Amino acid sequence: MPNGYSSRGGQVRNPYGPGRFDTGGSSSGSGAAIAAGFAAAAVGTETSGSILNPSANHSLVGIKPTLGLVSRTGIIPIATSQDTAGPMALCVEDAAILLGALTGVDSEDPATGASAGRSYTDYTPFLDKSGLRGARIGVVRTFADDVMTDDQRPLFEAVLRILQEQGAILVENIRIPSEQETWDSSVLYYEFKSGVNAFLSRLPASFSIRTLGDIIEWNKENADAALRYGQDILEKADQTGGSLTEAEYLDSRLRDLRQSRTEGLDAAFDQHQLDCLLFPHDFGADIAAKAGYPSISLPAGYEPSGNPFGIMFTGRAYSEPLLIRIGYSFEQASLLRVPPQLQG
Repeated sequence: MPNGYSSRGGQVRNPYGPGRFDTGGSSSGSGAAIAAGFAAAAVGTETSGSILNPSANHSLVGIKPTLGLVSRTGIIPIATSQDTAGPMALCVEDAAILLGALTGVDSEDPATGASAGRSYTDYTPFLDKSGLRGARIGVVRTFADDVMTDDQRPLFEAVLRILQEQGAILVENIRIPSEQETWDSSVLYYEFKSGVNAFLSRLPASFSIRTLGDIIEWNKENADAALRYGQDILEKADQTGGSLTEAEYLDSRLRDLRQSRTEGLDAAFDQHQLDCLLFPHDFGADIAAKAGYPSISLPAGYEPSGNPFGIMFTGRAYSEPLLIRIGYSFEQASLLRVPPQLQG
C-alpha cells in the first residue's frame, strides 16, 4: 500500500504537495497534521523509520529515541526489539520539550529499566546554539551518492557547508562495515505475531478479536473495506510460531545486532572517534532501528518542485542530549523550514 494509507481513515496527503509528494510512513498522519498547523507537536511511533521518514517528508523535527527511553505500554506493537514512541514537532525546542514529557521507567515495559539514570525529564538545557562547535560528524557518503536524486544532492552539500561554518569537524566518506551485507526483516515477522497476540490478550473479555489469526479472518470477512491492498505481511507473520524461541528468529536477531551495532554503527563510531553520523533524508534509519540507537531528523531545504528534504543525525545509545545540541545548532544556523502554502 502507499505510505499514509489505512482502510479505516483513507489516504493522508502531504500539505506541501497533496497527492504529489510522499507522506512517509507510518506516522504520516502526525506529520501531515503538524506541517499543516493543526498541532505544534505530536507523538509518533517507529519500528524502522516511521518517525524519521514522515518528519523528513513534512519538513519537521523528529526524534527517534533510544529503545527503552520511552515506554511502549498501550502502543500496538510491531517488533519489541525496535518499537518506540517519540516526538515530532515544528522545531527542535518543541521536540525536546515533548521528549522530556515522554521519558520514564515503566514497570509494564521492561525495556525502560535500562534508561534509569540515563534519561531526563527536561531536555531543554541541551538547546545550545554553539552545539556544532568541535563535533565530529561522520558523513555517510555511500548513502549520499547512491540514494539521493540530482535535486537533493546540492541541498545536502549546502548542509555540509553550514555544518563546517558552525565549527563541526566533518569526517568524509564514512563506510559502515556491514552495509554491503544482506539485511532482512525476519525479526519483525516473528515479533509481530508475538506482540500482537500479547496485546490482544489484554483486551476486555467482551472483545472477540484475540489473536493475529482473528484479525486476518475478520479482514477476509470484510475484504471490500479492509483489504484493498491485501494482508500478505499479516499472513506471513501468522505462519511463525509466535514463541520467539525459533532458531531462525534467534539467528536473525543476533545477525541484526551484529550488523547494526558491533559491525555497524559502533564500528564506525569507534574507528573514526565520531560523535554522530550524518545521513541524507532518512536513509539509514533502518540501521539505527535495528541497533535501538537514537536519531534526529531535521528540515534541510526543498527541491525545485517544493518537495521537502531532510537530514538525519544518528548517535550511540542514550545520546539524545548530544543529538539535540547538534540539531538545535544546525536549525538555528540554517532556519530552513518554510511552512506549506495551504489552499482552501
